[in-house]
Amino acid sequence: MQQIKPSQQLNVVIPVFNEEGNVAALIEEINQALAHHSNFEIIVVDDGSQDATLQELNRLAKTNSHLRILRHRRNLGQSVAVFSGVSAATKSWVVTLDGDGQNDPKDIMKLVEVAENNVFDKPLLIIGCRINRKDSGWKKFGSKFANYIRSRCLKDRCPDSGCGLKLFQREAFLMLPHFNHLHRYLPALFQRASGKVINVSVSHRPRISGNSKYGNFSRLKVGIADMFGMAWLMRRPCISELENDTKSSNS
Repeated sequence: MQQIKPSQQLNVVIPVFNEEGNVAALIEEINQALAHHSNFEIIVVDDGSQDATLQELNRLAKTNSHLRILRHRRNLGQSVAVFSGVSAATKSWVVTLDGDGQNDPKDIMKLVEVAENNVFDKPLLIIGCRINRKDSGWKKFGSKFANYIRSRCLKDRCPDSGCGLKLFQREAFLMLPHFNHLHRYLPALFQRASGKVINVSVSHRPRISGNSKYGNFSRLKVGIADMFGMAWLMRRPCISELENDTKSSNS
């Protein structure tokens, strides 16, 4: 793994779908949070929005030199949007956050500081754990139940894998298996790759505009199939245990 610190090279990747009314304020907050760091780029992946999200982004890009916009021709889902953004990233470290504004950009530097207190000799994932969630009771119940089942099945020791605020090395992320709904299983996948996962308490804010793209029943339907697939994958680790590599002097 590279020894470059996240404060030296950082991409912010934000997947968005129909988030007009949220993206402009969010990007401004990110610029403020990273005002003391010149080497960062914000990549917003518009996942086929059908409202004025793209127009808002294009308007912002005219005056924001840190902003880069990618767009999917159609809606492909959050995990695909994250993968598109990370693939296009040019910095060594990537932080992701949701496009609805409920993650606080001020917490980005909290994750960066935790990462920089660790050695980068293995894949490293710093993931937010939302405290005092500002969601409906029904949504909080659904998330708590899903986290309990996932944690029991996968033993990933992560209380909130659905939090959009995550920091990791770009190289490590791109080496993981990729599939739809990947974003919910990053802690288990990093552990499968002999990586280190650190949970960090972060704040959570009410949604200002628009509606959530997920419901408990829709998540349950896809979550059952995903869980079986992840359980199968976790039992088949592909970890190299090479002890030595000696090159012959005659070669």
